[in-house]
Amino acid sequence: MKFLFVERKVTVTPAVREYAEKKISKLDRFFRDESDAQVTFSSARGRHNAEVTLINNGLIFRVSESTGDMYASIDSAVGAIESQIRKHKTRLAKRLRDGVVEKEIAPVIAEDEEAEPEFKIIRSKAFPIKPMTPEEAILQMNLLEHEFYVFKNQDNADKFSVVYRRKYNGYGMIESLED
Repeated sequence: MKFLFVERKVTVTPAVREYAEKKISKLDRFFRDESDAQVTFSSARGRHNAEVTLINNGLIFRVSESTGDMYASIDSAVGAIESQIRKHKTRLAKRLRDGVVEKEIAPVIAEDEEAEPEFKIIRSKAFPIKPMTPEEAILQMNLLEHEFYVFKNQDNADKFSVVYRRKYNGYGMIESLED
């Protein structure tokens, strides 16, 4: 497994890095090909954050955990990614070619829970997508008090775009490559 460590507003010791590498390396057993892992450490208001992104064969698993101790944050993040892998193993095996997930993983199922939850569309909307600038789209999104807004980007040849409110501050934009 290849590792990339990022430190934001915090300096971590080599012992913490080794601990994270040891714990995250155990997740490599679920995959046939070598994985890439990016671990971002940060600290804010006495909380230690560990964000782990695991990339394998085009699949991206991402978890961010925040606790009072960096070691506990790492443990929590690894546990959450392992849960994601277990939860979606059946769906991933159906959707992707054989061999994406190497080992058989026993699913963790509560008595009340179904083996494979359904994705139900509860509500559907249709609306015209208007050409506008990203700034106008952000303004419209804020006026509607939505988390995202779909529009045609006038600044980029009327390509399909989405602006969204980021978790901690600022905005993001997703654009299509094709018309």
